[in-house]
Amino acid sequence: MIHNHVTFSLSDLDLRMVEAIPPGGNWKNIPLNVPSKRLEQIRQSGGRTTLYGRLRWDKPSYTITTYFNRPGNGAYIHPRDNRVISAREAARLQSFPDNYIFKGSKTSLCVQIGNAVPPLLAYAIASNMRRIDPSIKTYVDLFAGAGGLSEGFEWAGLNGLAANDILPHASSTYRANHPDTIFVEGDITDPKIKQKLLDSVGEKVDLVAGGPPCQGFSYAGKRMIDDPRNHLYKEFVEIVAKINPRYLLMENVEGILTSNSGKTFQSIKENFEKLGYSVAGRKVYAAEYGVPQKRKRVIIIGTKVGSPDKLFPTPTFKEDKFITVKDAIYNLPSLKANGGIDQLNVLPMPQGRYQEFLAGLLHPDLLLGYPRIYDKHLLQAA
Repeated sequence: MIHNHVTFSLSDLDLRMVEAIPPGGNWKNIPLNVPSKRLEQIRQSGGRTTLYGRLRWDKPSYTITTYFNRPGNGAYIHPRDNRVISAREAARLQSFPDNYIFKGSKTSLCVQIGNAVPPLLAYAIASNMRRIDPSIKTYVDLFAGAGGLSEGFEWAGLNGLAANDILPHASSTYRANHPDTIFVEGDITDPKIKQKLLDSVGEKVDLVAGGPPCQGFSYAGKRMIDDPRNHLYKEFVEIVAKINPRYLLMENVEGILTSNSGKTFQSIKENFEKLGYSVAGRKVYAAEYGVPQKRKRVIIIGTKVGSPDKLFPTPTFKEDKFITVKDAIYNLPSLKANGGIDQLNVLPMPQGRYQEFLAGLLHPDLLLGYPRIYDKHLLQAA
């Protein structure tokens, strides 16, 4: 059973523009006689080539953001159909398996999927950490969202003790897919919520992980130095200080390395070093870890035992072997704009290794070319 194969409404004007764009094309392919003030502004300013972009079958997608329901905000137009990608297609491009169910409204699906950590990337990191230190068994997931980080961690054999997020729909999605993890919904800056989370951790925690909101660090919008959301990492630091795990892992946008002339990252690093951690931050490319998406993120790892540098996984995919949009979504039924069905009872036949992985028929180790260490954690078929 596959859920969330629903797409989004387009206006008549949107459809006129979408129909004019070929695979790999963008706003430059839209005829000049199409009446759009936004297009006029883009043409005058020379907007990004991803705006009004149509995906190509033979390449990875561009970064899936929270705006994949809007053709003018990125490269989200389906390679063949005159529509934007469906929520399930976006989830596949993020490497969520087909049995992962997203809860909530259509708009909330965009937020949950666009903000998620690709589970395959999370798996690559967690499995490498466990290969180096097999005693890592438990984790807490902060700013957990829909649970992409936790999904990858669980594939690597880690046990989630507790998780937290403030968004109700994301909380519902997390609970539905990770029923054995205690989920504390609410604002982590609220002392009562924070204490409830700490009280939920009933045993020693090996790893605290999460991705604090990062709107002010993102290249996708204005980099607001004074945005209060930029300081939520301090809540992350406080919880690390109280739990005192051996390892920490923080995921964020690549802009965090250069924000405020590099002072933001240096401040984060120093905060963790004061707690006794050796810390390293590195930019990673999701496509190099089997994710069919040109997503660039920063991973910050801290450790109280040894060097953090060896904990970063080695990429296993090169550009000429990247998993493509076709590999990810080709076997899903064709849709029209604002069409789709929330539940596909007739499962499409997997076409290729990546779709076998999505269907739960191929362990991520086999997809990524890793040694088979976690056989007992084989995925279950959807």
